[in-house]
Amino acid sequence: MEEPTEARPAGAEGLANGAREPEEPAPEVEEEEAEEEPPRSATAKQEEAKAALGAEGSRPFTMRELLGELKEDGEAAAVGSGGGSARSAFGDGNGIGSADAEGSSYSQDSTQQFSSHHDVAMDLINSVTGVDEEGRSRQRILSFAAKRYVNAIERNPDDPDAYYNWALVLQESADNVDPNSSSSKDALLEEACKKYAEATRLCPTLYDAYYNWAIAIADRAKMRGRTKEAEELWKQAILNYEKAVQLNWNSPQALNNWGLGLQELSAIVPARDKQTIIKTAISKFRAAIQLQFDFHRAIYNLGTVLYGLAEDTMRSGKPDVSPNELYSQSAIYVAAAHALKPNYSVYRSALRLVRSMLPLPYLKVGYLTAPPANNAIAPHKDWERSQFILNHEGLQQADASDQPPSQSPGHMDRGRKPVRINVSDIVSVSACADLTLPSGAGLCIETIHGPTFLVADSWEALDGWLDAIRLVYTIFARGKSDVLAGIITG
Repeated sequence: MEEPTEARPAGAEGLANGAREPEEPAPEVEEEEAEEEPPRSATAKQEEAKAALGAEGSRPFTMRELLGELKEDGEAAAVGSGGGSARSAFGDGNGIGSADAEGSSYSQDSTQQFSSHHDVAMDLINSVTGVDEEGRSRQRILSFAAKRYVNAIERNPDDPDAYYNWALVLQESADNVDPNSSSSKDALLEEACKKYAEATRLCPTLYDAYYNWAIAIADRAKMRGRTKEAEELWKQAILNYEKAVQLNWNSPQALNNWGLGLQELSAIVPARDKQTIIKTAISKFRAAIQLQFDFHRAIYNLGTVLYGLAEDTMRSGKPDVSPNELYSQSAIYVAAAHALKPNYSVYRSALRLVRSMLPLPYLKVGYLTAPPANNAIAPHKDWERSQFILNHEGLQQADASDQPPSQSPGHMDRGRKPVRINVSDIVSVSACADLTLPSGAGLCIETIHGPTFLVADSWEALDGWLDAIRLVYTIFARGKSDVLAGIITG
């Protein structure tokens, strides 16, 4: 996944700190085996040139695409004047960002100010040497691209696309900085942020600019550790992720990164504010998963933030919810992420640490209220609250002879036929608010045989059941049930 691991966890001091999502799946790499320590959230570097909004739905252009477009003539022209035109990421192919020579009118002062900013940004780009020959070749193309975008802005200073593309070049150049060089990654990112700010001023609906701007700010925040300056930067990044999601709600990547920003912020703010921020992060990861059920990074990140919440709850001594319950929930998401991506060593390492927190040999055990068999609209008095177990095969009502170890016995009448739903029969799973159901949080599992209605004790408990059942089905649909079976049965 081309993901250098971060050393700064947010909340969960042992799970690898969670990761942003590139536009395309990056190559899987084996990392060094982690020592047996509490799990930390997984990290994935934004290798794909920063613009990964909307794997589903509208997708922004990326620096990789811009580089590919420029590469044919970029190598030869990089040492030339840098003139001419190239298609903008958002232009119509008639020049960078629809640059129009007749549409621009600079005063002498504004021209001098622009020239000054141009010189600073270009000097920074030209100071980047790259870490190897491939990096040097890439940087020559970036320098060539930067000159084109500067020329486009000189022709039309009101072109948001040219500012956006220039920001991408600066941001990509920051990733190309040799750690041993005198080039300043932070200065490049700061200049990129200025260009994103100008692009969004000119075009307030440029959602991918807000998204990539947030990533640049987050990268600057990470350089500053847990300081007041970092706190302010994280808050800025979070506001930009929020704006990106407002402009394009169908973006699991933006929601995932928003959750990560909140998770990082929670490690800096005063303790009295931490839990509220963590709960908001949980809601963002969960929303990302609901948009893309197999989004393994968001699944894993949700596991890590729950682990961190469990640790904090254990230390506080006044838990609002059982730490063991939070640990168990955390383990479900880590197990699901591993089942979807069993070759990711960071998931495998984390699973070793949390697997014992599962109610083995099951993935989830809890209580639901169920109607008599084959009578979904039975009177409320005939519904009974009893224990249910979920594994790789499906969901079923436990009877007295099938109780999970260390669990209290169920209360089901031995004469009643237990509810059983095979994962292969599931069509959909959703919350259900229906007046015909007993009080509580309604759950509808639509199967090929018809719907099954159940009731969770609370809406918070329902979220856990919805996620767990959907994950089991997603793992089944991806042909990974055998991996999940190996996790829970050992």
